[in-house]
Amino acid sequence: MSHAGALLLSIGQSLSAMQLYAPGHPARERVVDTAYDRLAELLATEPEVRFSLLGREIVHGTDILGEMEGWPWTARLNQAGIERIEMSAPVGREEFTDFLVNLSERINGVPADTALARQQNRPNIRFGAIRIAGTHAGDLAQAITTATMSFSLRDESATIQFVHREVAENNRLPMVEVEAVVRSLSVAMHQGSGMLLPLLELKEYDQYTTTHSANVSVLAMGLTEAMGLGSGEVRAFGIAGLLHDLGKVRIPVEVLNKVGPYTDQERKVMQQHPVEGARLLLARQQELDLAAVVAYEHHILLNGGGYPALHYARGCHPASHIVHVCDVYDALCTNRPYRDAWEGEAALAYMEERSGTEFEPEALRVFGTMVRAASRQYIAMDKLDG
Repeated sequence: MSHAGALLLSIGQSLSAMQLYAPGHPARERVVDTAYDRLAELLATEPEVRFSLLGREIVHGTDILGEMEGWPWTARLNQAGIERIEMSAPVGREEFTDFLVNLSERINGVPADTALARQQNRPNIRFGAIRIAGTHAGDLAQAITTATMSFSLRDESATIQFVHREVAENNRLPMVEVEAVVRSLSVAMHQGSGMLLPLLELKEYDQYTTTHSANVSVLAMGLTEAMGLGSGEVRAFGIAGLLHDLGKVRIPVEVLNKVGPYTDQERKVMQQHPVEGARLLLARQQELDLAAVVAYEHHILLNGGGYPALHYARGCHPASHIVHVCDVYDALCTNRPYRDAWEGEAALAYMEERSGTEFEPEALRVFGTMVRAASRQYIAMDKLDG
């Protein structure tokens, strides 16, 4: 077993002992000593250790720890709002013990701010919600105090911005963060069908690209579920929706954020983003073929128009049709410097006039039904709150 796996097993044994024995009990101290020794061994070869806990998977740095799949403490830590653990040398025995006590408290329902107090002066161990995408100690400490689920999209938006920066500056696509955002958005979506619309309303122009990506991901997952696809497809379409505009990181900022109409040359540059996005995603070592196809095809119309131009007539992937519907709807319903946001019903009417030419009819039909139902639910909830 790897040093990382051995450390996690020892942490689990320590948490079990803390449920059974009072502080100072020899059995409790022995397992904590063993876990601390495992940490020391790992930090000797890896001065900064990062674990990401994602459902049944644990990621050590950027590598999945296959040996730890199904580790029972992952689910319990996730339920307590803990999805990321970071440790950096040096870590003292007292700091490590306080960290274990904090984990135990959080698992047992101690409020986040109470559990945080012990850790505030212990900067070498940080833990919290993975959707806080910072790399500084304060970011994860703040995540502890906000680990109860909220759906303002602020955390998700910050993480998407982090993903875009990593791609643009370091040519690295951090899939741990991508998966975490999709997972968080899926949880938000399932709080109620009306949740689709409050998410869509929280937009600011200076964060258009990031918020738009999150909205398209949510809508794509909602539409995929409404069309009867399984959970695996829903997740894959959510990732494709989140990454559909990734190629925009390769577009010059002055073109991307231009207020007025594009020149012919600027439009040509802008229309390169589907190709750039597909290239970025295909360069990954992971299974992102579907996301790459969607990135390439999401501006191609049902009748073959749009861009990039196809060299021969062919149909697009069903996921591309789904993301195209969600992409256009969200774009129309967003305030832009050169026009106000459309009302949802006006956007749907515009799109329905183009059913069968620009949009795949069945995807658009189900989408319209879904959004109108969510709108009715949201209006009803708003009246109750009022």
